[in-house]
Amino acid sequence: MGKLNIKPPAHLEKNCYQLIIGRLNGDAIDSPEYQRKIYDLVEKGIGGFILFGGEKENVKTFISSLQAVSEIPLFFASDIEQGVGHQVYGSTLFPSQMAVSAAIRTDVQNHRKVLSDMIHAIAVEARDIGINMPLIPVLDINKDPDNPIICTRAFSDNPERVSWFGLRYIRILEESCLISCAKHFPGHGDTSTDSHLSLPIIMKTADQLRMTDLVPFNNAIRAGVRSIMIGHLRIPSIDDKPSSISHKIISGLLREEMGFQGLILTDALTMHALANIENVSTQCIQSGADILLHPHDPDFTAKELLQSVKRGNLSEHIISAAVNRIMNTKKTLPDVIGSPVQYSEHRSLSKKITRMSITALKHNTRLLPITKNNDIDVYFIGDDSLAETSPFRSFFKHCHTGLGDEPLSHFQDKTVLFVIYTSIEAWKGNAGIRERDKKRMHEIISKANFSAMVSFGCPYVLGNFSHADLLVAAYDVTDQAQDAVLDCLTGRHKFQGFFPVDIHLCP
Repeated sequence: MGKLNIKPPAHLEKNCYQLIIGRLNGDAIDSPEYQRKIYDLVEKGIGGFILFGGEKENVKTFISSLQAVSEIPLFFASDIEQGVGHQVYGSTLFPSQMAVSAAIRTDVQNHRKVLSDMIHAIAVEARDIGINMPLIPVLDINKDPDNPIICTRAFSDNPERVSWFGLRYIRILEESCLISCAKHFPGHGDTSTDSHLSLPIIMKTADQLRMTDLVPFNNAIRAGVRSIMIGHLRIPSIDDKPSSISHKIISGLLREEMGFQGLILTDALTMHALANIENVSTQCIQSGADILLHPHDPDFTAKELLQSVKRGNLSEHIISAAVNRIMNTKKTLPDVIGSPVQYSEHRSLSKKITRMSITALKHNTRLLPITKNNDIDVYFIGDDSLAETSPFRSFFKHCHTGLGDEPLSHFQDKTVLFVIYTSIEAWKGNAGIRERDKKRMHEIISKANFSAMVSFGCPYVLGNFSHADLLVAAYDVTDQAQDAVLDCLTGRHKFQGFFPVDIHLCP
């Protein structure tokens, strides 16, 4: 589409609001009071919103109404790493990035087409809803097996593989007139700390970063990515300040050394990594960020920026430069598409990719295929709510939530299957299983005649159980992933996936 004829706001206060992307709670938009709050922010000149939740048609209608009344087009961002269904009910939920990487062989033409079809589907659904800034792809390289917040959100632990997938996302999203966003610069993959809870420290030299974590971001910049999100990280080899407020990292490394001229977003300012830092919004903008993502209170944030300008702590020139970059990007925002979206085809594609991703780390044909008349004891470890609704319950006769307290002699000559749920979630703080569960599982495996294990979520947990007879990885905790594993266990489908990360088997 052609460029829109829009101009920057004439007043400093509206310029300050233009730097803010606030939260839009899609589940609250039926409330007249909540609607008034959002419309009030639009009238004040807010730059846009990051969408969480909501029903597809409601969200689509509300976004359209907000765009209609806004003086300047709004950014609508969303963390749709697994497609629009990751946030919006009624849209398609695709597998995680690691599952996609496990499914797609880069040297197979048909696989490359499946990947392209999936990214196109995400782009079409985003445009249909009104999301014009999908906060994807994740370009972190997951080097730490205990990473509690990246893990399956990453494509791989290999910089070249992360780059290969990331570039295809960026190309298709940008061709669809959407603003792709590479995150979390300069790399959140090599830490066991969740930045939602505290500030991760990356103990790498600048040269080590350039050889690993920065590789996908350099490639993304060359490919034309239009926005990059700064992670809340501390990298002492470059700066003692968190990267979000580091002039050396944002303006020095990203702008000057790497040559990025697009939009720079902070990660969500509600995260605890930046707790107790005064005037954090001012420091982010002063350091070179253009957009303040998801602050606690947009009004308070705008007032803080205004006060900082008045006190001489923030240059009005820096604000104007950021607003100009925002305006130049907003001139290219797409309209909502008018043609019907093939949601049923997208759901079928999602199921296909999930089946392709299921990976056998250790295979033993003595148990497979499993028949309906099996005499297998299934033990669910992890999220009890997932265990209670698991599709495994309708296939296996003997299912147990938790590991129980039976004497070990109970497991003599039995066949046991452990089903482990390790979902990757913000604010959770870990992606593994408890030590006492791990110890108990080792004891059961040593007594059982045959032992099998399926991990839904973090695949690294399988590395702790090298003496099990069958080790299978799915990368999501969805019913769709569980159905796909059942299909593989029963012989309806083959194990087709391969590990995009190294899993070290420990005794």
